[in-house]
Amino acid sequence: MVVFNEIKKDRDLVMQETIPISKFKATCLRLLDNVKKTGKSIIVTRNGEPIALVTPPPPPPKPDQWLGCLKDRIKITGDIIAPVMDEKDWEVLKD
Repeated sequence: MVVFNEIKKDRDLVMQETIPISKFKATCLRLLDNVKKTGKSIIVTRNGEPIALVTPPPPPPKPDQWLGCLKDRIKITGDIIAPVMDEKDWEVLKD
């Protein structure tokens, strides 16, 4: 027997599936995959009494942005756009 409970969460209607422990044991891997894919929790019951709540994992932490990560840690001095040496010294331009 599968029963759905309505739970209001942040103004959204979330359906929570209630499943007996025997059915959970028989289909555990499929149910865990469904929880992860759908984001809907499952309440596992024994003799109609809730014994476990299976919830989806939290989203992975976002990595820090690498652009600008050294802001205020380094100081640029001098002209970083101009060539390092004079054009007269470049071997490629010599005939």
